Amino acid sequence: MAKRKAYPLRINEDVLAAMQRWSDDELRSVNAQIEYVLRQALVKSGRVKLVEKVITEVVDINASDH
Repeated sequence: MAKRKAYPLRINEDVLAAMQRWSDDELRSVNAQIEYVLRQALVKSGRVKLVEKVITEVVDINASDH
């Protein structure tokens, strides 16, 4: 996992309230929502490439390897 760095953020209270509502809708913390939105903006602007994707593997628990 990528290393994380703490960063203090000064933000308009109306913007923060809107981010809180959005993060609640998306079942994320406000911090995770802000990071998600920033990452999307970076990818969209061509500043970074999306290099990590979440892969879900479906496993048949009834299959036997014995």
